[in-house]
Amino acid sequence: MKLHVVRLGMVVLLLEALYCAFQVMVVLQPPGIEGPMLFAATTIDHDLLVARRLYAIEGWIAFVGLIVVFTLAELRGPREGA
Repeated sequence: MKLHVVRLGMVVLLLEALYCAFQVMVVLQPPGIEGPMLFAATTIDHDLLVARRLYAIEGWIAFVGLIVVFTLAELRGPREGA
């Protein structure tokens, strides 16, 4: 696999993880609650809670994918002509 394809994959996964964090922490923030929800999770709308959890899961998947790509790139080591 070409090095630029691996780098592009890393950038895409990093942007996906950042996008999900932005969605969970800024866009889908419940009204009147700042920071972590803690026990306020029992009082917010169920649809909002599910949307936040789905974005959080998507973010974790992107983050794990990024770790896998970093690990595989590290295990392969430097290649000639890269």
